[in-house]
Amino acid sequence: MQADVDVVVVGAGAVGLACAAALAHAGRSVVVVERHARVGSEASSRNSEVIHAGLYYTAGSLKATLCRAGREALYARCERMKLPHRRLGKLLVATRAAELDSLEDIRQRGQENGAPGLEIIDAAAVASMEPALRVLGALHSPDSGIVDAIALCLSYAAEAEQHGAALVFRQDVTQIEARAGGYRIGARGPDGAASELCCAAVVNAAGLDSDRVAALAGLDVDACGYRLHPCKGDYFSLAPSAPLKLSRLVYPVPTGGGLGVHATLDLAGRIRFGPDAEYTREVHYAVDPAKAARFAASVRRYLPGLEASWLSADYAGVRAKLAGPGEPARDFVVAEESRAGLPGFVNCIGIESPGLTASPAIGARVAGLLGSL
Repeated sequence: MQADVDVVVVGAGAVGLACAAALAHAGRSVVVVERHARVGSEASSRNSEVIHAGLYYTAGSLKATLCRAGREALYARCERMKLPHRRLGKLLVATRAAELDSLEDIRQRGQENGAPGLEIIDAAAVASMEPALRVLGALHSPDSGIVDAIALCLSYAAEAEQHGAALVFRQDVTQIEARAGGYRIGARGPDGAASELCCAAVVNAAGLDSDRVAALAGLDVDACGYRLHPCKGDYFSLAPSAPLKLSRLVYPVPTGGGLGVHATLDLAGRIRFGPDAEYTREVHYAVDPAKAARFAASVRRYLPGLEASWLSADYAGVRAKLAGPGEPARDFVVAEESRAGLPGFVNCIGIESPGLTASPAIGARVAGLLGSL
């Protein structure tokens, strides 16, 4: 088969664009195919925009190693390219005596994962940093921060295009056929017109659609453990007139397999609370304003002055989780599928948090996986 292009990347979120930039920089001809009309339209633009230090992940896992490498590369990228970001720091707060032991466990895990400057501080030190908080103690992570996620996506897109990559929008991949020497990709536009492209390699970075794309290539996603379980998270914003101020990210000690409803700031200083977690069969982004009371009750564990009337429904995101309800957390899948009979096909599946932080490292890893093909 004669390829039209070296690599087709399916998906123009942060991960797909980071892969495209890394591959194009390495001299590969690249086409990015995106079903939406712009970059970062799903999970990449519907999250907390946090740069994670790497506190929670199992040592040696892809989440841990790619978060560490990605964090360092991401801060360097932001400085080099003048991308909007702030290294705010984060407080992981304990509101019950039993949670104080958890802080030490998380500190040790974070140190194993290369998170710098971690320190457990007492209630008085927390109050001096964030007077609105009422907690028993906290783990301070000074290297956590925030970034403009769309600016990051656009920077990857610009880098990829500068090295010859092409981005094609409003094209939904409908077929992936393995052929000798590569793949034939079929796509369909909003007007129903079909198109196709032949390539030597494919990167599946389709986010919430990545299990379907893997199945199009012939993989049994259930047997491979690649079936996604979409999990919706809502956010509420604090009224600017509310008499509460925060200058750092504030997270509760994780319980029940999630990170809990946390407080984040955007680059303008606006405070948001979220996300919660609700598995869903249908991807949608409506936020029920009636949840404000539930959010306020959750946040009052560490921010007791919060009133539900100060909250307004903001936005929602959907995580591409590999772990279903009640199941233990799963690691990222970043895998080249030669063993499954698909040489040059790379799956990036289950890229939830800390995917945004890890994106430059995922791009570099994918470029390395395809380096000899």
